[in-house]
Amino acid sequence: MSGQQEFAGRLKALRATLKSSGLDAYVALSSDPHLSEYLPDRWQGRRWLSGFDGSAGTLVVTADFAGLWTDSRYWEQADNDLAGTGIATMRAGAPDVPGPAQWLANQLPEGARVNIDGNALSVQAHRQWQEVLSKKNIKLVSDRDALDGIWTPRPALPHEAVFEHLPPYACRTRPENLAGLRTAMREHRADWHLLSSLDDIAWLFNLRGSDVSYNPVFLAYALIGRTEARLFVAQEKIGTELRQALAADGIRIEPYEDIAGALACLAEGQTLLVDPARTTIGLLQAAAFATKAEALNPTQLMKSRKNAAEIENVRAAMEQDGAALCEFFAWFEAEQGSRRITELTIDEKITEARSRRKGFVSPSFGTIAAYAANGAMPHYHATEASHAVIEGDGLLLIDSGGQYLNGTTDITRVVPVGRVSAEQKRDYTAVLKGMIALSQAVFPEGLAAPLLDTIARAPIWRTGSEYGHGTGHGVGYFMNVHEGPQSIAYRATVTPHSAMLPGMITSNEPGLYRPGKWGIRIENLVLATPACETEFGRFLRFETLTLCPIDTRCIDTDLLAADERAWLNRYHEYVRSRLEPLVDGPALQWLVLRTQAI
Repeated sequence: MSGQQEFAGRLKALRATLKSSGLDAYVALSSDPHLSEYLPDRWQGRRWLSGFDGSAGTLVVTADFAGLWTDSRYWEQADNDLAGTGIATMRAGAPDVPGPAQWLANQLPEGARVNIDGNALSVQAHRQWQEVLSKKNIKLVSDRDALDGIWTPRPALPHEAVFEHLPPYACRTRPENLAGLRTAMREHRADWHLLSSLDDIAWLFNLRGSDVSYNPVFLAYALIGRTEARLFVAQEKIGTELRQALAADGIRIEPYEDIAGALACLAEGQTLLVDPARTTIGLLQAAAFATKAEALNPTQLMKSRKNAAEIENVRAAMEQDGAALCEFFAWFEAEQGSRRITELTIDEKITEARSRRKGFVSPSFGTIAAYAANGAMPHYHATEASHAVIEGDGLLLIDSGGQYLNGTTDITRVVPVGRVSAEQKRDYTAVLKGMIALSQAVFPEGLAAPLLDTIARAPIWRTGSEYGHGTGHGVGYFMNVHEGPQSIAYRATVTPHSAMLPGMITSNEPGLYRPGKWGIRIENLVLATPACETEFGRFLRFETLTLCPIDTRCIDTDLLAADERAWLNRYHEYVRSRLEPLVDGPALQWLVLRTQAI
């Protein structure tokens, strides 16, 4: 059976289940009970139904329609992945495309029933769906998952061991983290706080795992009281020594599946603090008797502000990462043209280079190695079945990163292969100007991070161009490569938690993509740090943390202003001084060559 026939058969089985259950539509989210970005196989229902394996998308299936809503990063990929499946690509964000909830409200009759698994639907999203569907008297059924009867065998839960993040890499203690969280709980007059988000749990307890691809986290829930802490995790994940260490800090280990029962036992009159964006409606409904208080998980802000020791560790991790990249690019330039190199080879070799560096644990996300037209898909990924050979003339975009015991990295560079056209140079230089503009920004402490976005976009807008993704996301400390609460994206909603504050590490990654031709993105990680204090208040600037040359062969130097040229030369001089002691041979020669002043 072909892949297309297989997916068609699954849709047919789903539609039969919907009909027999009195349901009119099914919605598969990119979500799990912990609302993670990267999902264990058990909750990859959207991928199982459609074949689309991008990280973001919502699949809607009715009796006579199937459509996948995904944003501009994945439009081309979705067209390719869905070809022949009978599933339409719905270009989310396009002016004439309503969101999936509104589309269902427009298409279904009054009284229809729509199934979304409540165990993978956040409280916040549940309210948004309810608001739209209720206007048409459409019922949202969230107490079941229509896939349960047809997805067999469904993958099991991962059961990788949990390990402790220890000094000198762990720079805060569990008691300190718990004390800070309980202070925030008192401000909300909460007796208990529920944590479902895996990065918050791992950070709070100084624990790490490998249940989820790329993010060093493990499946668990946490219920924090004013004097006790309960960690719900599969018992076999926690070794005897670690169990004793956690007990010494007042942390009780309970079975992963017991969380709903524990919430049901919370007494009337007790207040439970929850984050509606990071808690599922299915789980919250178990806490039937407790009073609910809603706020951003306090740990989100606590872990986003790296302390001085963590920042020093990240700087050291950046040196190791930069040295690995020098080795990789020296190899690439030496071998290019003399051997067959594909996008898959890029991923293999860059991971090999990182694996030789001190403290490396794993990639921090799937490497994006995108050559020529593939670079126009911002979240493209090469596969064995579909990948490009690096040959001829074109631009190669490489977005990659590493998880180190002392930090998380994320970097994008574009390098030329063969001849670079004048148009490619103009696009590349516009993106570089945007990245430099944000790198040099000085702004009031506490400014809403989305407002910084226009600084990076202005040079690109001046060319009449735009890009669909945000310019910056928060980055964790040996944690998720995408971390909140800050986001440099003008389309993001400004909230009280959007503030850019000292200690936050954020990406700086403007881009420009020409479908069918090339894609350009230049990315460094930057640290928000004090700039000055005047009668007008405190101001911040960005310290660039990433250490890797930016390829000057793609620049139209006539388009750079004097201050931009000076910034680039200073950056390259700094990169060379930091990395020279860590590399030798061809890697050192490459570093010296690629950091020459322009």
